[in-house]
Amino acid sequence: MIRVEHLTKHYGPRVAVADVTFHVEKGEILGFLGPNGAGKTTTMRMLTGYLPPTSGRAEVNGFDVVHQSLKARGSIGYLPEAVPMHPEMSVRSYLDYLGKLTGVRNRRAAVNLAMEKARIEHRAKDQIGKLSKGLRQRVGIAQALLGDPPVLIMDEPTSGLDPKQIIDTRNLIKSLQSDHTVVLSTHILPEVAATCSRVVIIANGRVVAEDTPENLDRRLKGAESLLVAVRGKPENVVAALRRVPKVLKVEPSGERTRGQTADVHAFSVECAVHADVRESIAQAVVQGGWGLLEMRQAQMNLEEIFLQLTREGGSPS
Repeated sequence: MIRVEHLTKHYGPRVAVADVTFHVEKGEILGFLGPNGAGKTTTMRMLTGYLPPTSGRAEVNGFDVVHQSLKARGSIGYLPEAVPMHPEMSVRSYLDYLGKLTGVRNRRAAVNLAMEKARIEHRAKDQIGKLSKGLRQRVGIAQALLGDPPVLIMDEPTSGLDPKQIIDTRNLIKSLQSDHTVVLSTHILPEVAATCSRVVIIANGRVVAEDTPENLDRRLKGAESLLVAVRGKPENVVAALRRVPKVLKVEPSGERTRGQTADVHAFSVECAVHADVRESIAQAVVQGGWGLLEMRQAQMNLEEIFLQLTREGGSPS
């Protein structure tokens, strides 16, 4: 449904996006994840045909976004982070107005279908300016659904919503999967884990990982954090643990450990991928004359994976 091959964008000497390649199959919800400034927006603008690439190519629904721009755009419904709306208009009149501007066929039926899919048909006569933020976001989703495009691209769809509205919006997006392919651009990690079937992580303009959230966990099974509880001066313990080969980072941990007292301190120790440093850490603690009360492994969660990948700027595998 979407094919992106070696997409690159230069702004003068600055490389905003470099050699980005990924595919999205029909019916998938793809999370396009990265920190602010990673190249997400630039990639999405190239994918929607609003920004020409310096090199590489992209197809949407079989149409080249440069050479068949109108047909490619006609296959995409786009939800920007801030949807321009007319607060004085009713939901129906606003959607009808947009449908007229964009040349949507069978406009009344298209508006009805979009409102139904966005679950706002009961709000058709309501004034947009009087709706809650969550309902206004549903109106934004409805405008993306006008004409029933096969591909939906959503930019930060839950930004600024309260917890209940976030859950409702996630459920709505997942309900669209049966009829639409969805690309969800976000920097919010729980969004990916809760909504997406697959994730592309981008950092410094490059794809650093592409997999399901579950497979990312498995791929980084060796990249673990250790929780280490030691009786000893914290600054001395930290200095010794940082000298252990293949230890990347040592930080105080707020997690409580068994038998913790005032002189026992817990540390989070991040290790290199596939490195087992437990024996070396135990030796360092013994050599320092301290007491090792606990040491256990904790699998990296999606947030830790994200931080490691974007910090390294490259794939762990």
